[in-house]
Amino acid sequence: MSYLSELAALTDELIDAVAAVPKSQKRKLQSLRQSTVQSLLNQNFLRTNQFEVQNRLTGLVERFRIVNREPLGDALEQRLDALKPHVNDFTPEVLQFLLELSDKPAQKSRLSDLERLKEPEKDAVPNLTWRQIAKEDGWHQERALWKILDHAPSSDEEDYYEREHVASDVSIASPSTASSVPDDAPRTAQDLAMRLPGGEGLLRRILDSQDWRNATHDLDPDGRQKKTPITSLQLLREVIFMLRGLPTSLFDLACKPVPEYVLEGVSWQTYDALVNTFSECGRKLAPLRIYASKKEKEEPLLQVFQDSLQRALQAFDQELTAIQGRFVAIHKDVIVSLVAMLAELGPSLAPLYVLSGIVQQVHRERNTKAFRYLESLYDAVGVAQMEGSLDVYKLLGTIFLDCFQVYLKPIRFWMEEGELLAGDRTFFIGKSSTRPQLHQIWEQQFHQLVSSEGVLNAPRFLSPAVDRIVRAGKSIVVLKHLKQYSPVADRMKAEEPPMEFAAVCSDGTSFAPFSELFGNAFNKWIQSKYHSASITLLDILFDSYGLSRAFDALRCLYLMSDGATSDAFASTIFRQLDNFSTSWNDKFTLTEIAQEAFSQCVAGHRLSADIDQRYIADSPAASRASVRNTLPAIRLIYHLPWPIQMIISPAEVKGYQTMFVFLLQTRRAIYLLKHPLLGTTTTPARHQSTYYLLRTKLLWFCNTMMSYLTTLVFALNINKMDEALQHALDVDDVGEVHSKFLDRILSESCQGKRLRPIRDCILDIYDLAIKLEDSHQAEMARLEEEQQEISRLSTFSASQQQQQQKRKTRAGRTASLYSKTGLGVGLDGEEDGDDEDEGDGAACAVREEKWKRSIMEDARARGNNKSTAAILKEMHSDFERHLRFVASGLRGVARGSREDAAAKWDLLAEMLEGGIKEARHVF
Repeated sequence: MSYLSELAALTDELIDAVAAVPKSQKRKLQSLRQSTVQSLLNQNFLRTNQFEVQNRLTGLVERFRIVNREPLGDALEQRLDALKPHVNDFTPEVLQFLLELSDKPAQKSRLSDLERLKEPEKDAVPNLTWRQIAKEDGWHQERALWKILDHAPSSDEEDYYEREHVASDVSIASPSTASSVPDDAPRTAQDLAMRLPGGEGLLRRILDSQDWRNATHDLDPDGRQKKTPITSLQLLREVIFMLRGLPTSLFDLACKPVPEYVLEGVSWQTYDALVNTFSECGRKLAPLRIYASKKEKEEPLLQVFQDSLQRALQAFDQELTAIQGRFVAIHKDVIVSLVAMLAELGPSLAPLYVLSGIVQQVHRERNTKAFRYLESLYDAVGVAQMEGSLDVYKLLGTIFLDCFQVYLKPIRFWMEEGELLAGDRTFFIGKSSTRPQLHQIWEQQFHQLVSSEGVLNAPRFLSPAVDRIVRAGKSIVVLKHLKQYSPVADRMKAEEPPMEFAAVCSDGTSFAPFSELFGNAFNKWIQSKYHSASITLLDILFDSYGLSRAFDALRCLYLMSDGATSDAFASTIFRQLDNFSTSWNDKFTLTEIAQEAFSQCVAGHRLSADIDQRYIADSPAASRASVRNTLPAIRLIYHLPWPIQMIISPAEVKGYQTMFVFLLQTRRAIYLLKHPLLGTTTTPARHQSTYYLLRTKLLWFCNTMMSYLTTLVFALNINKMDEALQHALDVDDVGEVHSKFLDRILSESCQGKRLRPIRDCILDIYDLAIKLEDSHQAEMARLEEEQQEISRLSTFSASQQQQQQKRKTRAGRTASLYSKTGLGVGLDGEEDGDDEDEGDGAACAVREEKWKRSIMEDARARGNNKSTAAILKEMHSDFERHLRFVASGLRGVARGSREDAAAKWDLLAEMLEGGIKEARHVF
């Protein structure tokens, strides 16, 4: 039966038992069934945390012992141990239910209540004793029944009487009849002792063999204390006891030898060297035994490490027991050699020495973490392998991997469920106390725990894999927010590679370093849990949320990858600037312009625009006077879905905005140079050659910059980014690829802090283009006014020819007077009045006239009333100076930098140096 069918059947039974809806009301019954099934499928109650239940039970046992109720704690611990073989999936829920029902168990629980849980014995038979049987049968008073009869032929009455008297005073010795005879006096252990033949002599020999322990140490004639001689067998037995951590007579509690004894037939120096060697072994093992005997109830990792130490010490104690057993019952001559025993115990003592050193080293450190034992074990395994100590290598490697299995539990839970174990203080990932916004989940909800010194709260050997572990769990968290997560039980679980010593360090890999073997095995373990979640999240971001389309939209908007749409948007802004119009200086109008221009490459509802008032000039004339004014105020805003914002952050959008402004400034200079507003006069300017020379150079510089940006910066980096995205494995990889792409284009396009002077100089060259066109228009307007003045004067002189003939002198003075007093302004006003009568062209003429006069006034103000030749010469000189500064600056920075962008800077410098001429233009 499938899961859904079984759930439907159980739901029907539940409705029948609780609601009791008649079957005739089919509509109500069907509605109730659907709502119940939906509630069961979408229930929000997670499974009981088995680790939390275990911790609560362990804490309850500890609490019983703290409040001096140790029998109750022992009873609970005994029953928990008995429950372990019968654990199933519902055991944590049952234990959790019992814990919730408990009410102050430390105060109200009674050990006597446990007897009520026992089932009464069926057909219990009362205990029957010989005394009851004797009393019931009536032969308890027949003393003669217990007499010992002597059937020997030589027995006489006297002997019989003595034996009868003894038998009557002594009760039956057999266990079956001992209780049936009343005890007139309490018996002692000596009454029950069996006397063996020769037993007293054996006991005496045993006591004599131990007399050396109680020997008095008198002084010799020289005043020195006499030493008690001991045999090699006695010394060997004492050494074995000391190595096992037991109290001895030859060694004190600190494993130091007692100086009152000496080995028979051996000099004091030899004995002292031998016994100190064993004493050193005991002192090294003592910290290990002390640590292994402590009760570790806090960290599971420490408990497993302690259990591994106990098993290692137990194996060593068994070896000591085997050695001692060879000298307990000696049936033939045996050589007792302490040196041979030391050599035999050497391979077993070596790993214990290392473990003892690890325990002491970690104990000396302050505020140590549990994973410090893992780090020390990892280093010790590598050292043992390099030294060629295979026994030490295998034992330490086994202990390390056993402890690492416990450390893997929070890592496995994080990578499979995207959650942290409650109360775990050994894990290196923490959760933020505040709830971040959706697009900040990846960066701010979870973080790596570091110490005050900036050291990660994790073993050093995990550093290469920490990032992948963190990313795998974050991927699960994001998938849960996207409603795309399926639990481990519902999806096919990948086979987890074993992390045991036999699998990690197989027999054929003895020459490979342990660090490499462990790294390869752990990488396979990580990959089995890391790959699926990360790839699933990337597929959702690319397929469902259009990450590729988002990248294309950003390139179209901010990098102006589509020249036609970018020209349509920029030209509209530039025309408004040149016409001194302020209607576009509004975010709603600007949004409409942007949506209309970029409608072919981006969705209109995601695009908006804004104006940064900090960069808006005071007047329309000042807005068009420099590329630094007004253009940086234009902000394009592309609204991304929150999953995409995890990769493209608002800070990175600011980088795109920087490139957008720089490209807009470049297009502004090109626009003015390619679309000059020519005057109506046909009189050639006196400095046309100089103007066109400078204009050609400025146009060459702007086109060079635009070609460099589009072909050498944007195109190459976009291709490199697309190739790198094909190999990205998770969100962080995609974000890193995008961040590197943005950093490269900002650096290669001279937008970094180091190249800020060069960037400012490039903008100065762009401003020269505006200044050149303004000066040219001012000169053209001046020539046009002069031509109009000459035409006016010639017309006036023709009408007054006769009067001028009569009064030639006055006519000349009158003409001069008109020229000096500006009488022509009034005449021009009359012409303007005539133009206003012409209809629709009047407003355009007035605006053009106003624009010409504003340009003339601004050009004259910037030129300080200099001549056109002087202004052109100065601008040409500024261009040559700026060009040399940009080229030499790029060349110098490229040579003194190790960045990847240095090659691009050098290439741009080489492109610009082609336009530098040593010989200056002669005006």
